[in-house]
Amino acid sequence: MISIVSAIVLAASAAAAPAPAAAPAAAPVAAAATGDVVRGEKRFKVICMTCHTLDPAQKKIGPHLKGVMGRKAGTVEGFSYSPALKTAGWIWDAQRMDPYLEAPSKVIKGSKMLNVLPNPKDRADIIAYLATVK
Repeated sequence: MISIVSAIVLAASAAAAPAPAAAPAAAPVAAAATGDVVRGEKRFKVICMTCHTLDPAQKKIGPHLKGVMGRKAGTVEGFSYSPALKTAGWIWDAQRMDPYLEAPSKVIKGSKMLNVLPNPKDRADIIAYLATVK
């Protein structure tokens, strides 16, 4: 009888215990560091190549992205950047690229880039791919 009462008390206390807190979401930079390069190339072709190219000799709506990672923002010769991006003084890396791809106009007021990438997996994969394009 005591074991039945103990089991009931134990079950009741377990049901009343608060659920463990959820683990914090991964930081955008961590997600970018773990991006899938192969998937990133595919997503780049579908999402980004409407406006961008990897060929510096080819002109599109946006600047070419060959060697973008590690390059100073706003410096592709012949492209007309917004004043804010041209004077940002950034070096493109995952920490800068991830929030910019998520919401360009929130990161740089007056950004000419209109497309947004709300999906963190797409951003991480595209950033990983861009890091390989030298």
